[in-house]
Amino acid sequence: MKLQINSLSKSYGNNQVLKDISFSFESGKIYGLIGRNGVGKTTFFNCLNGDVDIDSGEFLIDDDNGASSLKTSDIGYVVSTPIVPEFLTAKEFLQFFLDINKGKIKEEKSLEEYFKMVQIDEADQNKLLRDYSHGMKNKMQILINIIADTKVILLDEPLTSLDIVVQEEMKKLFKNLKKDHIIIFSTHILELALDLCDCIVILNNKQLELVEKNNLNAKKYKDKIINSLKEQKNV
Repeated sequence: MKLQINSLSKSYGNNQVLKDISFSFESGKIYGLIGRNGVGKTTFFNCLNGDVDIDSGEFLIDDDNGASSLKTSDIGYVVSTPIVPEFLTAKEFLQFFLDINKGKIKEEKSLEEYFKMVQIDEADQNKLLRDYSHGMKNKMQILINIIADTKVILLDEPLTSLDIVVQEEMKKLFKNLKKDHIIIFSTHILELALDLCDCIVILNNKQLELVEKNNLNAKKYKDKIINSLKEQKNV
């Protein structure tokens, strides 16, 4: 399965953020999206998710059924600042999500099995989401997107608020998901991207640039990425 981006451009007034981007992402890999602050990583995600209008371009999904336009329902988006209904407990929220998506979820599991996937224990399941930490809210957001089982999963800084133990748990989860999903992972932490991702994509001068790993040792690969980032111009 592939996500094909053709001639994507996006400007805000006179400020062009993305310029004529054509790029292909495929399932079976986790792509690390790297770029300096303000370069347009979140704008790129918002364009894919349909949260902002694009100036030009198209997004296609090419799978066993052939190529078709990317739909909002094809995308799961984990935002850096988690949005959850804080007046519900975690268990109430999860049950509500399962109820409204009845018949759409493949191989539905029990609530306990879902919570186990992201290591949320029974005591926390009955807490109001408003009492959750930022990291715990992020785990709930990740869980909902996993259950939705979308073709494309956009991860915008999803692990930075989690402790190191939970980070490792989530990384294993993402690696298990990559076979049947297209995963794009945005982060400003290079070491995290190098550890988790199969490919590094740099948003550089309004374009996406793939930095190949082939025949590069760890230091040379890291240096090449850093040098590319130094050349970027903030937008």
